[in-house]
Amino acid sequence: MAAVRAVCILIALTLVTLALIPLQWVAMKTGWSLQRKLPLLWHKAASRLIGIRVRQHGKMAEQRPLLVAANHCSWLDIVVIGCTAPLSFIAKSEVAGWPILGMFARLQRTVFVNRQRRSDTGRVAKAIASRMVQGDAMILFAEGTSSNGNEVLPFRSALVGAVHHAMSFDEDAAAYVQPLSIAYTRLQGMPMGRSWRSHVAWYGDMELAGHLWCVLKEGGLDVDLTWGEAVPIEKTTNRKRLTRDLEDQVRTMTIEALQGNLPKENALV
Repeated sequence: MAAVRAVCILIALTLVTLALIPLQWVAMKTGWSLQRKLPLLWHKAASRLIGIRVRQHGKMAEQRPLLVAANHCSWLDIVVIGCTAPLSFIAKSEVAGWPILGMFARLQRTVFVNRQRRSDTGRVAKAIASRMVQGDAMILFAEGTSSNGNEVLPFRSALVGAVHHAMSFDEDAAAYVQPLSIAYTRLQGMPMGRSWRSHVAWYGDMELAGHLWCVLKEGGLDVDLTWGEAVPIEKTTNRKRLTRDLEDQVRTMTIEALQGNLPKENALV
């Protein structure tokens, strides 16, 4: 029955995708404002079909320009965050070449960065800044890679500097950065625990196809998103100190979620 369930989900996702891709392509080509909303609809459909229940603690800040610095442990993070609000992601350049997922990322209006080339950081930072001042909330997985879901890896500071670039577009404009914790806490209604979190976490040399199939067969995932306070950034803000503060906040919020210490009454997506 689990395999039948996975096949049905794949069929349903394919139908939803085929219906939305042409609309999103036209919206992006014409500058139609719907280009921000269609990915949100897709992620909402995907999360419900897969069986993901997202509980938000706090919410995304309304201030713009906004950069969100989050931890990262799975390809599912894209669906989990993507179903909460219109937004765009910052991803490593390899993602653009992945079959199917690369196309999805481009249609999501993702900004790609080559993390192996330091010379690419400035170009990408300016691209991120341009999108931020246009009103796009940009999601940065600040660890630069995915973790095992039980810990938060050190944050990288280079792209956090995009906030400073955003401020250069308008001398009087404020820019903001907000920490976000993603924690997978339950599987089929039961506390997941460290040993089961690899069912969700996708890292190292794990094969995507096999991992995707296992997730589709099981479903029943509970995820806690914890939003910290958005911090206004000044031109004198120390980028590395800011990155350490964001990392500390995300790590603290993630530990709270994994230990089950978050309130249960917060909003479900």
